[in-house]
Parts: sequence; C-alpha cells; structure tokens
Amino acid sequence: MLDDILKPIHGGPDDGPEPLYDFSTNANALGPNPVVLRYIRAKDPSRYPDPLYRRLRRLLAEAHGVQPEQVAVGTGTSELIHRLARWNYLRGPILLLKPTFSEYARAARALDLPLWEAETPEAFLRLLPRSSLAFLCLPNNPTGEVYPFLEEAAQRAGGALVLDLAYYPLLENPPPLPREAWLLFSPNKAHGLTGVRAGYLVAPLDLSHFQNLAPSWPVSVYGEGLLEGHLDPEAESWLAETRKELHRLRRLLAQGLRRMGLEVRESPANFLLVRVGKATEVAKALREQGIRVRDATSFGLGEWLRLSAQREEAIQALLQALKEVLARVH
Repeated sequence: MLDDILKPIHGGPDDGPEPLYDFSTNANALGPNPVVLRYIRAKDPSRYPDPLYRRLRRLLAEAHGVQPEQVAVGTGTSELIHRLARWNYLRGPILLLKPTFSEYARAARALDLPLWEAETPEAFLRLLPRSSLAFLCLPNNPTGEVYPFLEEAAQRAGGALVLDLAYYPLLENPPPLPREAWLLFSPNKAHGLTGVRAGYLVAPLDLSHFQNLAPSWPVSVYGEGLLEGHLDPEAESWLAETRKELHRLRRLLAQGLRRMGLEVRESPANFLLVRVGKATEVAKALREQGIRVRDATSFGLGEWLRLSAQREEAIQALLQALKEVLARVH
C-alpha cells in the first residue's frame, strides 16, 4: 500500500513506443534551445563538477541579486522538493493547494509528515501561519492559475512559502514575485531540455546547510551547462520568441477544441485543460493512435485531459483523432 502511495505519477514517458505526437509534457515544444544546448555540449563528461558548485552558485546569485549562500542546486526540482521536506529547519506540516503537482504530497508521505491539502485559496491562507512548508505552483499545474494573493501569502507564511516556477518563464504576463518567498527554478522545461536534470532554489536566508544535505555531486556537468546556459541573454532571446509562438499555438489548440463543443480551461502559459468525460479511457484510445496526452485523473480531475501547445501538424492530428475517439467513447 505504501509503495502505491509513493509511486511517482508523471504524465510523460511510458513503456510503450515513442508516440507520433506528445501533448503530455509541458516542455517547450519548439526546443531544445540551441544556445543552452551549446553550453551543455561544451562540457567535459570525464571530470567531476566542483562538489560545492561555487562558480555556478555565484552566477545564479548574481542573476537573482542575492548572495551565493542563498542559492542551492539540485537534481531537478523534484529532488529539491524532497530535500526541503527532509530539512530539520522546516520539518512540520506541509501545505499545498489542490489540485497541483503530485511531488509535494509525495515528499510529505515519504517522511510521514502531516500533509494539509487545502481545497480553496481561503483555506490555504488560513492554514499558512501554522504550516512549516507550503507550496504554490506558479502558474499552477494542471489548472494554469496565477494566484492573485502571493504577497499576502508571503506575509502570512509561518515557515517557508515555496513558489514552484517551472512554467513561470512561459507566462504571457508573469507577475512580480514576493521578496519573502522561496523560489524554485527548473529551466529545462522552458528551454525544451527536460532530459537534463537540474534545478535550483533561491531563498531569503543562508542555504549552506540545505545544500550540504544533498548527495555528493547532485548536478552533473551537463546540468551545470543547462543552468549556466539559461542565463545567457541569447538563450533568453530565443525563449522570448518561442514564447510568443507557443501562446499562438495554445490559442489555436483551444479554438479547435471549442469548435468541437468541448469545455476548455486555457492557461496563460503553454498548456490547457479540456473536459472529455472519461479521461482515462480517452487518453488510452489516443495513445493507441500514437498520440500521448496527460490524463488529469491523478490530479483529481477525472473528466479532464491536460494538453500542451504543440506544432500545427500535431494539433490537427490530435483534433482529428479526438473527434473519432469521443464518438466511440460516448
């Protein structure tokens, strides 16, 4: 039973053949970013990274206007989430706002920590002062919400309020971030390089002890290249251009789905939710046609699919296949 509770639930890879079109991942479909890829390819895999990541943390700190001690790097944000839950400084109730990314709850359950799953923003804000560690995904995965109460939440937090910014770089109009919040970055999604596992945390206090809780060398040299490369102004220019195109493609996908009479919840980033009824059944039927989508049942949304913005050819293939599948399923 415990293994079932802790089993990772992610919407991307499965054990079947590679799909023709993959709408299940929210990574930038126009990637990989050639600028960041150049940094990665320049790395020498025959050597160890600096175990303290001093240069990398200094570069990240300069980019965010903080001290290097306020930056910790890790093997992607999932590893950093689990490390935050293990940190004695924060051990206590973990708070989240449903529905959201499953890794926050997994981290609490793995350590048998109290898990508070708020159903509404009002409940989340009410519980915040008594929580040790609270997570908000910005924009939220899978709903795409950009919460208007970030400043209030940062002021009311009893422990750490962690903003997971996995899709923040893909927002049309990103909101300002509270100074008191802890910021979790995973640049691989925005730059279309999810196979390179690296992320980092920026906090309003010294994270030296937190960094030392990691296993030795949590970030590979390729992860170093990713985190260094995403700071390059040329990399940001590429991202800005693809962001415009991704938003156009998301709107095109939403229009096609609405023309089919389907309810759509469109995010301000590169993904959306569409209500299809029997989501698991529909997702399975689409997979058999070579199209992978994200069944949102694991988020508690059993009638919805999460879809990311893809190229026009992929969108047309999905709309045609979905029309046929829905006619059968319903």
